[in-house]
Amino acid sequence: MNEHATCVVGIDVSKRKLDIALLANSKIKSKVFDNTVTGHSELVQWLLERGAEQQRTHICMEATGPYSEAVAIALVESGWHISVVNPARIKGFAQGELVRNKTDRADASLLARFCTAMRPSLWTPPSAEWRELRGWVDRLQALKDMHQQESNRLEAHTTTGQTSLIESVQTHLDWLAQQIGALEHDINDHINRHPELKHDAELLHSIPGIGSTTVAKVLAYAGDVRRFANAKALAAFIGVTPR
Repeated sequence: MNEHATCVVGIDVSKRKLDIALLANSKIKSKVFDNTVTGHSELVQWLLERGAEQQRTHICMEATGPYSEAVAIALVESGWHISVVNPARIKGFAQGELVRNKTDRADASLLARFCTAMRPSLWTPPSAEWRELRGWVDRLQALKDMHQQESNRLEAHTTTGQTSLIESVQTHLDWLAQQIGALEHDINDHINRHPELKHDAELLHSIPGIGSTTVAKVLAYAGDVRRFANAKALAAFIGVTPR
């Protein structure tokens, strides 16, 4: 948390835009920016022009995946104090306030009030190698989902005897299998090239029942596995029971 904050900022993040609520001296100023690199720069300039000092401003937003992560990283790299909060906490706070007005602008104001009242802990951006790993893992899962869909189609076409479609789908399945294999190799290579990821992967592999695919997913989404007290706690998070 930023104990010395003199103003707080709530940011309601969506795919295309950022709704901003700057709360200072009990007054709220609102603004909307594009959720783009240019929009992020314009947001920083707007905050500075309205007297928001980097070391005395606390910015709060909900965790919305890549949409919030991009602007959060941009702001942290510019020297701002950021909290990225689980949406469930914001929902609980809103229920406590009996908030019924559900608009992007109202949500930004709610986030600013939450930040003032709760002073959530500051967010540390994931490393570049962690973000790259997550991108690889997401891509691998997308290809596996596609492979399953095509397998279902192949089964349906085989049942109906549609030979020409069977050949087309099988060709695509073969290509997908090749891509999946290549991605799995790239993911393992990426993990082994980065000492921290490699070390955490070795810890995960020490848990019975954990394979390479699960290891990559856990590294991509659980973050630093050393934050868990022991193997049992880590296994419980993953969903397996170590022997």
